[in-house]
Amino acid sequence: MRYISGIRTAFVILIGLWMGEAQECGRTQLLNRIVGGSAALEGAWPWQVDIQTEKQGHVCGGTVISENWVLSAAHCFPNPNDISTYMVYAGRQLLNGWNPDETSHRIRRVVVPLGYTDPQLGQDIALVELATSVTWSDRIQPVCLPYGNVEFSSDMKCMITGWGNIRDGVALQGVGALQEVQMPIIDSKTCQDMFLINPTENIDIRHDMMCAGFQQGGKDSCQGDSGGPLVCQISDGSWVQAGIVSFGLGCAKPNRPGVYAKVSSFTNFIQNHVGGVQLKSASSHIWADRVMLLIRTLVLLVLVQLLR
Repeated sequence: MRYISGIRTAFVILIGLWMGEAQECGRTQLLNRIVGGSAALEGAWPWQVDIQTEKQGHVCGGTVISENWVLSAAHCFPNPNDISTYMVYAGRQLLNGWNPDETSHRIRRVVVPLGYTDPQLGQDIALVELATSVTWSDRIQPVCLPYGNVEFSSDMKCMITGWGNIRDGVALQGVGALQEVQMPIIDSKTCQDMFLINPTENIDIRHDMMCAGFQQGGKDSCQGDSGGPLVCQISDGSWVQAGIVSFGLGCAKPNRPGVYAKVSSFTNFIQNHVGGVQLKSASSHIWADRVMLLIRTLVLLVLVQLLR
């Protein structure tokens, strides 16, 4: 009887861990450049991280997806085996100012897809394992990730954040507050057609890419925003990372939208390396979240009956 009771207890603990969420993703805990953007409120984007090297300073952005992992772009790490000079800063608001709530972390390893060579050829995603875990706080929270092959529509509220240039060749000035800008999603065919207008370079929008921006230009991600997030707010109020800043032809030019690695194309890749990531659906597919919750509940009820 004691043995059966122990098994029952273990099952209950296991199911509790499976059903529960250690830290709710995609939520900002506080109430209170990017081309054409504005300074974000402190704590508005608590998953944003600053990635620096000892020689170059700020090189890229990224997002916290679990206590030990950050999501970024593969091109931010030209040699994934040489990471000794990198530092990741979480909870940071000012690039050149005092950040009382920030924490710094060395990198244990960087994982990029096998065969990655260039952003314009796709697979521009990097999983960055931190040498020390982040501690959840008002200023440090995980972002939600999308289920595999989820699509985000142009009518969703989507934002880009980062500390990149405010114009081609013009760095963020002063204390360098984190910048934000709202951008619409552009469907792949429209995006491809835009790049074919007065083509200066052959750009192929691949299946693992997505686009965001305005046909007239004026607002965009830019150099230094690479690896940072394109996040979209879904119907339950949480933010899901749709894209990773990858590349563009210049910044904020007409018919030259920003191109992003499509995160939903890499859901399996992420889950194969990172445990505990939280997945959500786009608003048009919110039923999938409810189905998953129903399945979990039914499995729990069956296990409880078996353990009686």
